[in-house]
Order: sequence, then structure tokens, then C-alpha cells
Amino acid sequence: MKHTYHIHGMTCNGCRSHVEETLSKVKGVSKVSVDLKKAEATIEMEYHISLDTFKEALKSDGGRYSIHKNGEYHHHSETKKEKKPKGKGTGTFYCPMHCEGDKTYDKAGDCPVCGMDLVEEQNLSSTTKEQWTCPMHPEIVKDESGSCPICGMDLVPMQPDLSAEVKTYKTLLKKFWVATAFTLPIFLIAMSEMLANNPLYDLMEQKYWNWIQFALSIPVVFYATWMFFERAYKSIKTWNLNMFTLIGIGAGVAWLFSVVGMLFPDVFPSQFKTESGAVHVYFEAATVILTLVLLGQLLEARAHSKTNSAVKELLKLAPNKAIKVVNGEEIEVSIDKIELNDILKVKPGDKIPVDGAVTEGETSIDESMITGEPIPVNKTVDDKVSSGTINGNQSFLMKAEKVGSDTLLSQIIHMVNDASRSRAPIQNLADKVSGYFVPVVVIISLITFAIWAIWGPEPAYVYALVNAIAVLIIACPCALGLATPMSVMVGVGKGAQNGVLIKNAEALEKMDKVDTLIIDKTGTITEGKPTVETVGSFNKNYNESEILQYIVSLNTNSEHPLAEATVKHGKEQNTKVLKSDGFSAVTGKGVEGFINDKKVSLGNPKMMEYANAEISEDMQKKAESFQKQGKTVSYLSMDKAVVGYVVIGDKIKKTSAKAIKELQDTGIDVIMLTGDNHNTAQAVASELNLADFKASMLPEDKLKEVEKLQTHGKIVAMAGDGINDAPALAKSDVGVAMGTGTDVAIESAMITLVKGDLHGIVKAKNLSHSVMRNIKQNLFFALVYNTLGVPIAAGVLFPFFGILLSPMIAALAMSFSSVSVIANALRLRTIKV
Repeated sequence: MKHTYHIHGMTCNGCRSHVEETLSKVKGVSKVSVDLKKAEATIEMEYHISLDTFKEALKSDGGRYSIHKNGEYHHHSETKKEKKPKGKGTGTFYCPMHCEGDKTYDKAGDCPVCGMDLVEEQNLSSTTKEQWTCPMHPEIVKDESGSCPICGMDLVPMQPDLSAEVKTYKTLLKKFWVATAFTLPIFLIAMSEMLANNPLYDLMEQKYWNWIQFALSIPVVFYATWMFFERAYKSIKTWNLNMFTLIGIGAGVAWLFSVVGMLFPDVFPSQFKTESGAVHVYFEAATVILTLVLLGQLLEARAHSKTNSAVKELLKLAPNKAIKVVNGEEIEVSIDKIELNDILKVKPGDKIPVDGAVTEGETSIDESMITGEPIPVNKTVDDKVSSGTINGNQSFLMKAEKVGSDTLLSQIIHMVNDASRSRAPIQNLADKVSGYFVPVVVIISLITFAIWAIWGPEPAYVYALVNAIAVLIIACPCALGLATPMSVMVGVGKGAQNGVLIKNAEALEKMDKVDTLIIDKTGTITEGKPTVETVGSFNKNYNESEILQYIVSLNTNSEHPLAEATVKHGKEQNTKVLKSDGFSAVTGKGVEGFINDKKVSLGNPKMMEYANAEISEDMQKKAESFQKQGKTVSYLSMDKAVVGYVVIGDKIKKTSAKAIKELQDTGIDVIMLTGDNHNTAQAVASELNLADFKASMLPEDKLKEVEKLQTHGKIVAMAGDGINDAPALAKSDVGVAMGTGTDVAIESAMITLVKGDLHGIVKAKNLSHSVMRNIKQNLFFALVYNTLGVPIAAGVLFPFFGILLSPMIAALAMSFSSVSVIANALRLRTIKV
């Protein structure tokens, strides 16, 4: 008997295996298979088991997961709701090690899996809205300046709340100074025992100094570093063993041993006692270990703030205010008060408040913050401008076309945040190792104690305890867990600063392996700004003006770039638009409709074939003369007879040839697939030295070409900007969308190039290579560190060199191991892409 159920609440492979294990324990279940992607559990049972039984099993296991009949819940909406809960205040919070995938939390705290401090996501909510309050009556909060309704005083801008990141750092810093203040005297008391004539023992006996150490250790253990023990307890309770498990056990054993030894010295053998008869205590080891671990957490918190510095820089670009023009009057308003189609004035040096188009004036705009290109771009009427970019030295008016979360800047920040939380496939290696890491270290620690206790030199038990603690302390799964996400976070931010938007970490990893690149022509190789060069007639009954009139009248219903070019040309020629009916677009071919009761079709030869309109040899030769120059020719037919044509040119981008050559030099095969005819495609390919191209490609043809290359073992990247590119973009291993293209193309892609320039693919390739190399360095460092550190702490060098590793030195090394991983990841900020 087999049934399939929907599982709600799973976010990672750890969840999947946990649910699988829990359901397998239900009496009568013979086999359980859980699919994380589908969020489904297929259960084979010896006899019918009620759904309530499975619900009870998951509920008694902690209630994190729930089971339902398929169809009872809408899977996609539920999953999305679980993944992206809205945060309170300035943002959402996530684990820097991505223990539960891209799951976020609505308040600060510890990760329930690894115990690390959750990191705050950076977003625009706290930077774009300014509020005012009364200095005498802080309960008064308004969205604009004015006077207090209670006392009449002028309202003052509110100071923004400290981010959770800064609050965490300040809290840790305060605790660190408390821990240091109490640990230092403990350390000095303990170290004084190394002096031949200890002056402290002239003041009082050792057992009394032990009591002083105990008293001084209480603030360290129960205030400054108590969170480590809380996290250790939680990790054991939930069996999510992590670095805090090891720290809690190691430091806890040392401290508790010292307390018991101080209170009940007679229960210990003479090996543990000093000449005075007092048990040797390890308060200094416990407190120094905890203080050094706290130092490591403090340094990590500081380093974490730099890993998302790219997003912070982008947030700084968002202005708080804008100048709105209403009936000729200029009014200063908050950004969140701007609505679509509002007319805004941008003064010299101001930041562009929202996305829109220039309606009056001209200027130059610095777009380097979102494209990575340092040269200012000239803007005139109808040119697009983006929020966050900086105006030059001339004022202009603009119309708001995208506001709030729809602006390019908001979308970039959203994409960077999502990508930073995503998991690269290479992280699976670290996850597998980490899953066995802590239990193995605990076992090694116990073995170490046993070996030293049986075969170690006197005092054998002392050596055994110290070395066992050193093994627990030096092992750091944290460094292993941070290796991938830190590099991804910094790399994604670096890409955003250079106009390369990464949708997820998987894209970075796959881009490094790409060996074949498929590129579209229009808008990818060319500028995507087609212009009409010639309009011609094949029929003496229609002159060029009438041909243009029919073309423009039909194309007013189309959003295709070529159609927009003809409509724009018609306006310049003052062409009268005729009424058209029954308009329809035939994907990859052209458009058709009825004008003056005539069936009118416009498009490529396939469109003419679709309209049953025959292209004569003379017509074909005429078209070829333009096509061989790299121009696009569209035919116009009326009632199944070809009557005219329009020639459209689209300049090749200046950077296309250089970018293609750079990609070819790295060993990537570049193939151009275009819906244009063979002659036009060949002319463009010749200019770019492209040996491999295919013309007259419909959307399904591009998709089949991607699949064909993949079956031959190629790792394929596809770059395009149109709706017809979306299927191939989605099917390719890495889809690259031009940011100047359509929303559907961008949505289908894994990488988006803000500037819509092929050189961005070179940047993406260089970035992915640097990030993957950095991840491998981090993984190597973390694995080698633990592979060497644990045996040394266990004492393998003692028989040969007499070297032992103090638990305090082990704690210092452990703390700096994860900091080193973050520091290595931060090097990505300086790479040149």
C-alpha cells in the first residue's frame, strides 16, 4: 500500500532526512521517500495508517513540519510564504551559513541549526522614508516637517534606529570587555603558579585563590558568554550539533571540573592535586577559552558587515526626497509620495529619485553605480533614466514610470539579497562533512582522553583532560560552513557593482563551467535601437508613402522593437494612421490585421508564406542587396500579394566584437542564433569574425539547439533580450538576459546584465571563476585546518617533539579560523572583472 502526502515546513536536505527518519519510525511503515523539491512524502505501509497518526508523529517531534493530503494545501504559495516571511523593522534575518536554505526570520536571534547570530538583510525600507518627531514629545511622529501639535516646537528629523548588525556588534563588544576584565586577573593568578616563590601564596593559601578565581569566573560564564552554553544546550536538544556544542562541552567540562574539585577535593586522585593538597583548577582555561571564542564572534560580526557592503553602497544611492512639479510649482516631497506619471525636476548633482524618462532638457548622467561603466551617459528627451544614478551639471524634467519596489535600484537590491542567501551546489560537500563532523570530534576527544589516561606520562589524567578539551575546542565546523556563503555574498555584491546581477549561487558555479555561449542578434549583439532606412514599393498602385502608412497603421498595435522603429519613423514623416482590426502577432514571423477591408501582413519570408503571399525572384534580389549589408527587410502583403518592403538597420554595439573575441580566447564557443534571414546574419557574423551562426530561427528552434548542444555534453549559456528568447534562456544551463530587454526574458534568466552589453558576459565569466576559486580556497583552508588541528590537539606530536597544544591556544586558533575564511572571501571585493 503506497500513499503520497504533502509535507510543509521543509527548507533543506537536513529537514528532508529528518522528516524521512521520523515517518519511518511509525509502526506499520515499510518505506518512506521524501522529495524536497516537490515537498512530498511517498509512504509505503503494511496496512492502512491514518493521516492523523503521521501528523501526531511529526507534532511530537517538535512540530516544525506538518503533513497533509495532496491538494489540501497550495504547494507553491505555502512554500513561498514559509521562505519569505516579512520582517519587522528594517528587514528580515537569515543565517550566514544558510543552514535552512534561503529561509528567513522576522526577528534577530540565533540560527536554530548552527547557533550563529542571524544577519539582517539590507533593504530600502529604512533609507527612503524620513520621519520627524518633537524633541519634547517623542510620541509625536510625522512623515513631514512642521510643528508639534502639543507644544508648537519645530519637529526634527528622527535618528534612524541602529541596524541589528550594529546592535549585535555593540552587545558583543560590551560582553567582550566584561569578559576580558574578569578573565585577566584569573589568568594572572593561574600563571603565578609558574613562579618559584609565588608571592600570592604569602598572602593566602592556594585553595582560597581558587575561590577568588571561581568568583571572578561567574560574570564571564553566566553573563558574558552564557549564550554559548544556551546554544550548546539547544544544539544537543535538537541534535543539530555545531561548533557551540564543542565549545559548550569543552569549556563547561573545564569549569565544572574546577568547581567540583574546589568543593569536593577528596573525591579526586592525587594526580589532580598540587603539593598543598588542593585540586588543580582550570578556571583560567575555561574563561580564556570562552573569552577568545567571544573575540572570534566579535571579529566575525565586524567582518560580516563588510561582506554585504555592496548592498549598503547601493542603499546609499537611494535618495530620501524629490522635487515634484505641480501646476508649474516645485514641491519637495518624500520618495514614497511619488506616483506614476508625476513630473519631477532633477537639479545638477542630485540623485535620480525613481525610474522614468526625460521630458524636458538634456544632461549627462553618471550611471557607474549600477552599470560599472565610469563614462557619463548623455540623455535627451525620451531617454530612460534610473533611480540612484547621479545627474550632471544641468537640470531637467522627467516623468516617473516606475516607483517604489519596481525601480531598477530596488530590483537590484532584491536580487542581490536573494542571491546572497542562495546555496551553491558545491556547498553540498561542506554540508555532508559538517553532518558527521561534531559527533566524530566528540568521539576523537573521548579516545584522546582514554589513550592519555592509560598510556600517558604522569599525571596521566591531567594530560588526558587537557588534551581532550583541546580537541573539542580546536575543531571548528563554523569555518567549513562559512566557506561557500561568504564568497557567494561578496561575489554577488561585486557583480551588482559592475552591472552583473546574479539570480542565485548556482548561476555563479555553472557560469564558471560554461564552454558554449549562444547569443541572439537584435538587442544583444546590436544596440536594439532599430531605425527605418528605406521604405519601398513593389506595386505601381502604391507609392512609398502609402506603403509606410499601411506599415505604421498595422504596427501601432505591436510592441516589437522593429514595429516601434517604424511607428517612430511614421511620426517623423507625419504619416496618418489608418484604422486596423483583427490584429494578431505570429511569433517569430510577423504581424497581420485588416486595414480598409484588406488582409494586411508584415514580416519575414515565413510570414509571407503564412499569408500565402509569394515573393518573386526580383523582390528577393532587391531584399538581398540590403541584407548583405546587415540590414533587416520586412515584406508587406495585401490580400496575398506582396506590395512593398521596409529596410531597418540596427547598429552593432561597439563592445560586441571585443567581448566575443575575449570569450573565444577563454575557450568558449560562441554561436549566434537569430530570427533574421541568412544574408543579414552572415553579414553580422562576418563583421564579428563569428564562424558559427544560424538564421531564421524560431523560438522553438533556439530551444532545440540548446537541447542538442546539451545532449552532446556542452555546458550552455544563452544570452538574449526578447520574449522569443525566453524558452531557450530557461532551458540553458545559464540564461543571461540583457537588462535593456523584456521583463519575461529577465525573469527566465539566471544572470541579468544591467547595461545589456555583451562585455557583461565577460565580467560574469571572470566573476564566476574568481568566486569559485575563492570558495575552493576556503574549503581547502577549513578542511586542512581541521585535518591538522585535531590530531595536534590530541597530542600526536608529543612522542616525537614533546609538543602539546594548550586549550587556550586551541580556542584562539579556532576563533581565527572562521575569521580567516571571511577575510579570504573579502578579497573578492578587490578583484577586477
